[in-house]
Amino acid sequence: MDSDAWEIIHIPEKPALSPDHQPTVKVYASVIKPKFANTIVRQLCKIAPLEDLRHVKRVKKKILPDRGETQLTVILCLAPEHNDPLNDLPPDVQQLVDPYELSPFITQVCKYAAVSKEEWEEQSKIWPTSFHPPTYNIDGIGGFSEEDTQSICKFMRVVIDMAVSGHKPLVNAAVIVDPSVRRIIASETDQVYALSAPRDNTSAGTRPFKETGEICLNGILEKQNGSLYAVACLNPWQWSLQPHDTENCSQWHPLRHASMVAIESSSARDRHLFPNSSESFRPDHVQPSNTDSLAKKQKTSSQSPDVQIDSGEETLRDTSMERPYLCTGYDIFLLLEPCTMCAMALVHQRIKRIFYAFPNPTTGGLGSVHRLQGEKSLNHHYAVFRVLLPDDALRQMTTV
Repeated sequence: MDSDAWEIIHIPEKPALSPDHQPTVKVYASVIKPKFANTIVRQLCKIAPLEDLRHVKRVKKKILPDRGETQLTVILCLAPEHNDPLNDLPPDVQQLVDPYELSPFITQVCKYAAVSKEEWEEQSKIWPTSFHPPTYNIDGIGGFSEEDTQSICKFMRVVIDMAVSGHKPLVNAAVIVDPSVRRIIASETDQVYALSAPRDNTSAGTRPFKETGEICLNGILEKQNGSLYAVACLNPWQWSLQPHDTENCSQWHPLRHASMVAIESSSARDRHLFPNSSESFRPDHVQPSNTDSLAKKQKTSSQSPDVQIDSGEETLRDTSMERPYLCTGYDIFLLLEPCTMCAMALVHQRIKRIFYAFPNPTTGGLGSVHRLQGEKSLNHHYAVFRVLLPDDALRQMTTV
C-alpha cells in the first residue's frame, strides 16, 4: 500500500485562522514606570482580571532604540468596542491614574490564543501573547511515522469496505482499534434504517440531504448514482420519513449510528471476555445484532487479510489481562465525521484518537459545525484527524 498517497490532517481544537487576520478586541493600556510595575499589575489583577484573555501578556516590554531604555506598557482593562472615550474607565481603574502617573489610551490585542507558532508570531506583532503547544501525549499531533501511516491506511480501508459492501445507498462505518497491538476491537455500520425501507432519492424528504452529501463527498455521490440520505450522522431526522416495517423494526433505531453501535459492540465484547468482572452490567440492553459480532468481524477480515481482527481467543487465554475501562486508549476510524451525539459518546468512552475521511457539514461535531475536542469543560479530550483518501480509494467508492 502506497502511504505517500494518503494525507492525515490534524483537526485542532479551534478553527485555524490566517496568521495575518487575527480577531482583536480593544483594551485600555498605559505606559508605566518600571518601579511601579509589580504594584500596578497586582492591583489590576484584583480589580480588572483578564479572564477571557489569559493568553495575552499583561505587560509589553519594548527597548527604545534612541535611549536604550526599557519601556513598559500595561493593559489596564477591556475597552468598549463601539466607542473610544477614555472617560469610560471603570472607577477602580480610574483611581490608579493619578497616583501612578498613567496616560491611558486604547489599543488592540488578539482575541483568541494561537494554535500554531505562525499564529503566535503574528499575534506578538500586535501585542505579546503566550503560545502553548498541545501538552497531552497523543501520537500523531506532531506527525506520523511510516509504520503508523500504513496502519491508519489499512484500517481506513476496512471502513471503506464496510461502508460500500452490500449497502445501497452508502452508510457510515465505524472501526474501533487497539493501537497498541493494531487489532480491531469492534466494527459496525449504521443500523438506523429498516432494510426494506424504500430508496426513492427523488422524494421531497431526501433531496436536501442529497445536496448536502454532494458537498460532503465532493461529487462522489453523482458518480455512485445513489444518495447519502441513509448516513445517520448526516441526516439524524431522516429516519422519521421511513415506513416502520414491523418485521425489521427490532433491527434498527434512530439512535443506532455507526459509532454508537460500535461502542455497544465493544462493550458486549468486554462482557463476553470478562464475565466475572466486579462491575455490574445489564445484558438485557444488548441488541441481538451484537451477539454475532464475531462473525461480522470475520467477514471484515476476509476483505482486509492484513488487518488483525480480535476474535477474543488470545484474550481468553491470557488470564492476567484486566478488563479495559471503556475504550480508554483506543482509536476509532469513521467514513464520515460523527455528529455531536456520537462525538460526545466517544468522549464518555475515553477514545484516544478519531480518524474520519469526509466532513459532516450538517451536524459535524469535530470540525465542520462544532469542535467538541476543544470544549474545555469536558473531562476528557481526544485528538481528531481527517484522512484524505487517495484516488484508488475514491474510485472504490464509486464503482460499487
